[in-house]
Parts: sequence; structure tokens; C-alpha cells
Amino acid sequence: MESEIETLLSRNAVPIIDLGNCIEDVAKNLRKALSEKGYALLINHGISNEKIQTAWKYFDGFVELPAEVKLANERSKAPDAENHGYVSPGMERFDGRTPELRHAYNICKLQDTFLPEQQLPGFTSHINALVSDFNDLGRFLLQALAISVGAPPSFFTDKHSYMLSDDGFNLTTLRLLYYPPVEDQDHGSGIRCGAHADYCTFTLLAQDSEGGLEVKLRGSERWQRVGHLPGALFINCGETMAIWTDQLYHALQHRVVPDQDDTRHRGRHSIAYFCHPDNSALIDARELDITTKQTHNAYDIAMALAKGAYAHNYS
Repeated sequence: MESEIETLLSRNAVPIIDLGNCIEDVAKNLRKALSEKGYALLINHGISNEKIQTAWKYFDGFVELPAEVKLANERSKAPDAENHGYVSPGMERFDGRTPELRHAYNICKLQDTFLPEQQLPGFTSHINALVSDFNDLGRFLLQALAISVGAPPSFFTDKHSYMLSDDGFNLTTLRLLYYPPVEDQDHGSGIRCGAHADYCTFTLLAQDSEGGLEVKLRGSERWQRVGHLPGALFINCGETMAIWTDQLYHALQHRVVPDQDDTRHRGRHSIAYFCHPDNSALIDARELDITTKQTHNAYDIAMALAKGAYAHNYS
């Protein structure tokens, strides 16, 4: 059981940030947590657990659909899509070799024509409501993060104007994830989610009680299990924020490993909200009074890093 495994949470080593406090307190706590640890758990975030669980039920229904239906919804099948669509087990390989044993649906477009509404009636309206909640939370966190680095509250939100409107304008993604039970014969031939850092500004993660999330802390080569706090969201920063802040908020290395028999033979659900700047945004640390010689385009950062996970599909 997760509760019997030693975790960072069981050792009181996970910062827990109450978003019900004033934004200045949230900013102060985010700076301490993200600069020192690289992660935190967020409580009183305003997203209902019922909405999250309903999204998982919809995705369970999608996973059970015939293969040809899932294939029709595959990643980048939508017109002008960069990242939108279904990702089947094995399609992603963060190390370029080991198959990732999970189902995922990257949601970047919200119209019913781009979602499996016909097969899953009500899916579009539910996802749109959940996206609205995550975007509201995302904007609040962007304001708090701006305050945390001494910038005006609108500094980051001004560069994140099109979150989850269309991946042609902004790569922000709501990702539904289901990790099926790992059979004995699969042990060693795949992983639930390989070691990687995210590409975005920050990530929010909701996960069920199965857990399995492990992180590698700054300056350490040791993997440590995070642990599960019911109802909380996990936050970590990605490579874009690391560049923006000159590594003050570094991109956290993490993975999902079912290393216990009791979790290996059960499925796992999670939802990830990857918050990206607008594709046209320039990432310039000098705007935060950080000395640097380079300016980066937000889209170019994400695409360069994403190639590693998908390169085997195009070789």
C-alpha cells in the first residue's frame, strides 16, 4: 500500500501551500518551495475532486473503445494540431528507447469536432468546464509566480493569453492519463512514465491514491517517492520557467514507477495541466533583471524538447 511506503510526504518533506491565503503569502511560499525543493502540494485550489474523477471515468470509457476509434483520435490527426489527441501505450519514449506503458489524451482544442463527443456524450461540456477551472487556477498561480520574482502581477499572464484555446496559438495542454496494470511479462520491458523534466512554465498534477510519482531533488541522484495527499495538486516547474528565471525555479526531474507488487497490478489515473506561454512569446530573463545573452521563443523551446520523446516515431 502507498501508506506503507516511505515517502517525502510521510517524512514531512513536502511543502504544502494553502491557496486560500492572500496572494502575497502564496507567492512567498511558492518561491521558497520551488527554489529550494522544486515542487509543492497545493490545497484549497478550487478544483473539485468530483470533476476530476468524472473526467477519469470518461477516459476509462475512451480506452475501452475499439482500436479504430482511438486511432481516429490519435495525436495530431486534428487539422493544424501540434499536440492534440490520443497517445497510445509505447508512442512516447522519454529516453528514446523504453516504451511508456500508458494511455493519454492531450486536450488542446475544446470544440466537440476535435473530441470524441459522439462516442462519449457529455465529454465536451465536462472537459470545457474542467479546463475553465484549471485556467482560472493557472492565471492565479501565474500572478503569484510573478510576484514571487519581484515582477508586476501581470508579467506572466500577459504572455499566457491563449491557454487551452488552440495549440496553434498556445501549447497549454490538459492531459488525461491512464496507466494500466503492469503484467509480470511487461516488467523490465516498459515503464509507466520515464524520467524527464516538463517543457512548460509549470505543471499541475492530480493523481489517484495509487501514486507512484517519484522525483529527483536538485543536487541529488536519488529517486524519492512523493506520496499522496487526497485532493491536493502537485506543482512543479518546467524548462521554460527554468530558462525564464535562470534556474531559480528549475525543471524538476520526475518519473512514475510501479515498484511495489500491490500497485503494479492496479491501474493508475492522473490529470496533468501543462501551462505554456503563447507560442509567439519571447522568454527573456533580462525582463526579470537577470543577466543573460539569449532570448528564446516559447514554441521553439517546447518543440526542441518534445522531439526527444517522439523521435523514434519518425526515424
